[in-house]
Amino acid sequence: MVPHRVPRWPAWLFCASPGWWRTACTLGASVEQRRWPGSPRGARVTSPLACRGCSSTPSRAPEVTLTQERYRVQRLPFSTVSKEDLAAFECIVPGRVVTDPEELEASNVDWLRTFRGCSKVLLRPRTTEEVSRILRHCHERNLAVNPQGGNTGMVGGSVPVFDEIILSTALMNQVISFQSVSGILVCQAGCILEELNRYLEEQDFIMPLDLGAKGSCHIGGNVATNAGGLRFLRYGSLRGTVLGLEVVLADGTILNCLTSLRKDNTGYDLKQLFIGSEGTLGIITAVSILCPPKPEAVNVALFGCPGFAEVLKTFSTCKGMLGEILSAFEFMDAECMQLVRHHLHLASPVQESPFYVLVETSGSSAGHDADKLSAFLERALGSGLVTEGSVAADQRKAKMLWALRERITEALSRDGYVYKYDISLPVERLYDIVTDLRARLGPSAKHVVGYGHLGDGNLHLNVTAEAFNASLLAALEPYVYEWTAGQQGSVSAEHGLGFKKKDVLGYSKPPAAVQVMQQLKALLDPKGILNPYKTLPTQA
Repeated sequence: MVPHRVPRWPAWLFCASPGWWRTACTLGASVEQRRWPGSPRGARVTSPLACRGCSSTPSRAPEVTLTQERYRVQRLPFSTVSKEDLAAFECIVPGRVVTDPEELEASNVDWLRTFRGCSKVLLRPRTTEEVSRILRHCHERNLAVNPQGGNTGMVGGSVPVFDEIILSTALMNQVISFQSVSGILVCQAGCILEELNRYLEEQDFIMPLDLGAKGSCHIGGNVATNAGGLRFLRYGSLRGTVLGLEVVLADGTILNCLTSLRKDNTGYDLKQLFIGSEGTLGIITAVSILCPPKPEAVNVALFGCPGFAEVLKTFSTCKGMLGEILSAFEFMDAECMQLVRHHLHLASPVQESPFYVLVETSGSSAGHDADKLSAFLERALGSGLVTEGSVAADQRKAKMLWALRERITEALSRDGYVYKYDISLPVERLYDIVTDLRARLGPSAKHVVGYGHLGDGNLHLNVTAEAFNASLLAALEPYVYEWTAGQQGSVSAEHGLGFKKKDVLGYSKPPAAVQVMQQLKALLDPKGILNPYKTLPTQA
């Protein structure tokens, strides 16, 4: 047996004292180029990212405050990475152990530039067996692990809080199989959503979900966060379309539930434990998912509405007249459109209105769908529900209309610091909190906007300011969560809990439910090494 040569690791990894994790990371020059979620393929933006090492005397003020400093988090008693650990990882994933501080910058900061960790090591496995061996080692050594897909999350669930080892699924990007009769796709967790959709379209199928971050997000991350997105109205939740999962548990055990069966009523449906668990119970390595046929005819239209009451009535009319071909119904307010126009220079073909709705139909007969849409337009315009409309005449214009909705998040991020809330509410009360907050916050907020998936009762409530402001946060929280709970709503409709919302779970779940969740975590991850500080409330 040939002895494995131990590589020479950067000295700065080991020279720190046991309390090195308390020391601030120096932020270097903002030179990392990365995809902006939702941007066209090939578009690059400069992202000021973090963590060039540990130094209490940074060369310049950091643009993203360390999560541990902003939120005063206490590090749990995990081990720190040693030379021996790095040598072991090099044996498991040779040539795919990243310790260069500059390469680690992008993975230490979420894409919204709200949370920043100080990880020293990133691992890039290609196979489930490699993930298993990594976790087996980390479990034995009590090393915390932060699973990471495309790093497009909204609640800080995909980046470290301290020095957790980042386990990236980026190289686990292979399609395993596709059954063209049943439409069942089996693939590794690191496949990018947009690339999967492109692969399926060549075989006349599509993915059952679509997100603004589709150019960057991974299917494993989508499942781990139970992402909703733009096709939820038509195809439902991932809890229904995911047929099976392969998951690696905290101790390295491979749980192979990667079935391709539509019906399997044998025992507990274990995959449901991991859908929406945000990497805290196990790391998803492969997914089996049911994909619908590609629609033969797709129509996209944008309308202006004079008020939110008309938005609701337009939705009711849509459901009644478009029926089975209605695939999306999105709404946005005037301030959203103004921000998209101002920051991204995207022009709306519809004159300025208090509200806008984007309607998509998907069907198998172009003539049939066109007739239905025409009848709906005639009814909506004639009754004053909409004041003006624009129907996409080709795919290029359809993409332009969708960009007005999909890139709102990007426009908001360019407006300053963003306080983001992803809540579910009764549809009739969906916009009331936006009006309420505008009155409550007054000039202390730059913008208060509301948009989202009306058909799902999902509001994306966003407040922007020039910079992070603790007094503004105090005016928002827990007020937003209390308001939502008062309407029997959910404090997280589709983004998950992550780091940001872990301590507000009680607004949507009773104590007994939270206790069961904590018991499940203790059972599957007794040492708590998987994505610590996330999803579940902080325990004393």
